[in-house]
Amino acid sequence: MDFLVLFFAAIALGLLILVVFLLLRISSLERLVANVQFSKSSQSVKYGKMTEQFIPFTKGFPFTSENFRFLGSPIDGVAFEDDRIVFAEFKAASSTLSQKQRRIKELVEQKKVEWFEQRIN
Repeated sequence: MDFLVLFFAAIALGLLILVVFLLLRISSLERLVANVQFSKSSQSVKYGKMTEQFIPFTKGFPFTSENFRFLGSPIDGVAFEDDRIVFAEFKAASSTLSQKQRRIKELVEQKKVEWFEQRIN
């Protein structure tokens, strides 16, 4: 009887140690996955920002690239055409406008755009 108690106690202790080891390993893997996801997201943002600067020079760009000025933030840029000025934002796949970009779009659509000139003496 004492042997069975010791045997089951040893098995229980072994299982407990195994569970603790596996929980620690899972926690470590979760941190690793989170770091990889963050790195991937960060690379996507960097790639997107870099790509935005080349879009005006691509074949499908509808404006004259020489008349485009890249801003980067809060919108990607402005195209100065002979008959109009166009605020441009480049988005990839399913990305959406930020709240600030949506507000800028609304102001442009409502024609709340002004000219400001300041002279320095």
